[in-house]
Order: sequence, then C-alpha cells, then structure tokens
Amino acid sequence: MTSDVLASEFADELVMLNLRDGVYYGLDHAGMRVWQLLQRPSTVAELRDAILHEYDVEPLRCLHDLLKLLSDLAAHGLIEMKA
Repeated sequence: MTSDVLASEFADELVMLNLRDGVYYGLDHAGMRVWQLLQRPSTVAELRDAILHEYDVEPLRCLHDLLKLLSDLAAHGLIEMKA
C-alpha cells in the first residue's frame, strides 16, 4: 500500500483515489478483503491462506486471481510489492 491512496468503503465495494494521478479505482467484496489484509505487510502466501480460509474457492484459482489483483494494484501505483 502507498501513502498516496485514499480509500473508502461503500456497501460491498471499496473506492480508492490515487492522489498522484487523480484516478479512482474500485474493488468488489473479495478485492476489498484483500485490501483490508494489506493494511499490514503480508506475504502472498499469507494473503492466499486468509482468502482460502474465508472464501469457497479452489486454491489454484485463488492464487491466480490474487496475483492478478496484486499485479494490477501495483501497476496503478496503489501498492508496492517487495521481493
């Protein structure tokens, strides 16, 4: 997560404003849960395990979707990923 992002929950959606480019982004319920988990530094494995525990999803599908979401968030400057 970066300090240049404002986020607010509206019902089952999270709306984020990237202050650097002025663009709004939205996340659905599952994406919002990942965002909540990202409030503290987490590994991909920790995020995956939490989502698998909370949602009825196949492990491979979960990992694929999680990596895609994290990649998209990083590409838009909403989070910073470290190796």
